[in-house]
Amino acid sequence: MTPEAFSRPTLNRRSFLAAALAAGVVLVAESATTSAHAAAGDVTLTAGGISLLAGPGGRLAIRDAGGVTRSAGSKFQVKDSGTGIHVSTGGTPSLSALPDGTPAIRMDYTFDAAAGSTGVTGWFSVGTSHAVLEWHITGAATLVPDGFLFSRAIQAPTAPDDYIAITEWVRDAGGGIPYEDTLGVAHTSTWGTGLHGLFLLDRSRQAWTNATWVHAPGVADPAGGWTSRADFFFSETRPSATATIGRGRELGLELTTDRDFNLYESAGERMELTALVANGGAARSVDLELWVRGFDGALLASTTATGSVAAAGTWQHTFALTAPAAGIALAEVVVRSGDDEAFARTSLAVLPSYDYQAGADSMFGIANYPWLQRPNADALLDLWQKVGIGLVRIAYDGGPGLPPADFDARGMRHNIELQPSLDVTDAEAATWAADKLAVAVGAGAGYFEVGNELNRPFNTGDAAQAYLDKALRPVFDRRAATGDTVKLMNNGLAGMDKPWVENFIAAGGWDLIDAFAYHPGRGNFTPDYIPPGDDWSTGSDGTYWNFYGGLRRLKALMAEHGEKEIWLTEAYAPTKPNSWWHDTYRHAAENVLLTLALAKAEEVRCVCWYQFHDSVLGRPQVADPDNVEYHYGLTNRDLSPKPSLLAYATAARTLDQATFRGRLTFTDPRTFGLWFDTPDGPAVVLWNRADGYLLNTAGQRTDWHFPAPEVWVDPWPTKTPVVVAATAAVRQVDAVGQVRQLPAKGGKVTLTLDGAPRIYYGLKPRTDNQGRHTLARAPRRN
Repeated sequence: MTPEAFSRPTLNRRSFLAAALAAGVVLVAESATTSAHAAAGDVTLTAGGISLLAGPGGRLAIRDAGGVTRSAGSKFQVKDSGTGIHVSTGGTPSLSALPDGTPAIRMDYTFDAAAGSTGVTGWFSVGTSHAVLEWHITGAATLVPDGFLFSRAIQAPTAPDDYIAITEWVRDAGGGIPYEDTLGVAHTSTWGTGLHGLFLLDRSRQAWTNATWVHAPGVADPAGGWTSRADFFFSETRPSATATIGRGRELGLELTTDRDFNLYESAGERMELTALVANGGAARSVDLELWVRGFDGALLASTTATGSVAAAGTWQHTFALTAPAAGIALAEVVVRSGDDEAFARTSLAVLPSYDYQAGADSMFGIANYPWLQRPNADALLDLWQKVGIGLVRIAYDGGPGLPPADFDARGMRHNIELQPSLDVTDAEAATWAADKLAVAVGAGAGYFEVGNELNRPFNTGDAAQAYLDKALRPVFDRRAATGDTVKLMNNGLAGMDKPWVENFIAAGGWDLIDAFAYHPGRGNFTPDYIPPGDDWSTGSDGTYWNFYGGLRRLKALMAEHGEKEIWLTEAYAPTKPNSWWHDTYRHAAENVLLTLALAKAEEVRCVCWYQFHDSVLGRPQVADPDNVEYHYGLTNRDLSPKPSLLAYATAARTLDQATFRGRLTFTDPRTFGLWFDTPDGPAVVLWNRADGYLLNTAGQRTDWHFPAPEVWVDPWPTKTPVVVAATAAVRQVDAVGQVRQLPAKGGKVTLTLDGAPRIYYGLKPRTDNQGRHTLARAPRRN
């Protein structure tokens, strides 16, 4: 995987939790009077719509307006890097007050002797439909603030709890495209149709939260120790709006549509885009402004609306739009009231159904399991199959994502990848091999990829022998002993690591694998770029991170040592915003199409795209503009399509039953073409490199920052006309599936080529007597 060394300054309004919550200014509405009561060891605080009941042993209940307990807990957990996990053993509540005089419950927790000097004091207060839960932790310097959790059990919910990221859109102060950033995360609960609740935190990992515990990482307290905080709200609106209202200031905006993934079946359909405005302040009137632009820059819609939002309330407006002929559209809505403003973006697209025919011969896969199953698993798999995904890299019972049976039911193939340790004894390695081979066989995996990116340090070959000894050979030997037929791959290498492969071959590894796997990480180079020379640097901006050069290098090694199936078990087009090393959204779509076309031309057995969603496992949909790992998806954080998703589908549909015939040659050495035969006739992929192989070189770049153009801006200044023979109109298809008919006149057609690959139907490729593949030339004038 491409190294990541870039970060951005914080440019959002993080005061929501990082400042506003810390300062205690979160309000749901104008505060109601808080009443307090203490008797028989219990302490009660009551405000409008909510009450807290604290009791001996650390018990804390959150009750609704009717006095019904909705959440109950009693413990706090800390982690010490030296002594491990410690859970409170009890707690004593007392009626107290915050420094400003607000009535509060103080809870003094107790721990056993193993916790040493650890001390935890809880401070709990209430406002209208809102409880503030804060814990002050002191103890040894070895306490791990990221390891703090509090207990709670939701009582009689009517739907499963959920984990919802709260985000906002921001404009980049350095220029370029806007992006989302995180304001916090919410653990949400539902009781019937009219009552919802959520615990709102600055940070919290879903993976460390369950039915008993909520992950509540601490922050350093200037007075010493750490503070963990969670705000609980009862609400009747969406979590994003609840957060805005709870913040007590600023407008908030969330966009949704009437279709899963914002995808429509055909042109001309009615599309509904709903803007939910939340108001954290006094009643006000607001103006909404909408624009929608196509991939080609055409303004598809532009309109305004005016409404009124009650204090601490919401208002929504639905815009009726018309689905474009094809391709993708970007929508932005801005809400304004006086000097206050918020905005949000989403994308909408047309993607008709398609009947894929390649079956087990399909080259198109996905690199990881479907761990983000929104809106549900069936809808997600429906979309996977609609865009042409026929194989899942990882599936096994008890593993992340869905079990193999779910893929079997849909006729989707599945493999497995499991990670060994190279720092083990031979006996431990043999045990791991036996256990994991059994898992692979039990899963019905077609291939077992033995490990992932174990070739560090890159481009040295140092790790090849240990990998053979501790991982691959033990699995190979175990397979020989059991007679199992699952095929074996080497660990998917990070980059095409020639020294590693050479050492692997020299040590006998080539005969142990049925297929070769690697991950062609790519920087700001077009996919067809082959770096000069042999010394490809592996730094954060090194030429080692290229696609086609590495693939050709691998093919050369295979010509010498024997052919193997080639599996690109992770292929990428990351879209980290305003970063010169990564793809813009438009380049990503172009690069997805060209990557897949080149892979098909080079007889790659399968390309597993990494990954489907913009997200990070453990923190699903938590926007993270600084983390490149977050930006690898084919869909955006809100599940709407990236242009990359349509490019993947365009490639899958074009190449589903395609046979590669050869590379086309032209008199202009900067023009390139791939010729495929398809059931629809010859499909020719053409592009021109007059503008070179490096991306994101224009404009003012500062350090890592590149002010990326909007997705509809054509980044290729040089247009190269190519005149070829054609007796009828030629159909041109761009990366996102937009079709244009090019008229033929006088037996010829003029193609306008640039750095973006496009697919052409209706051209006449041919092979001359020297074996060169060309396009038929236009007839000469008399």
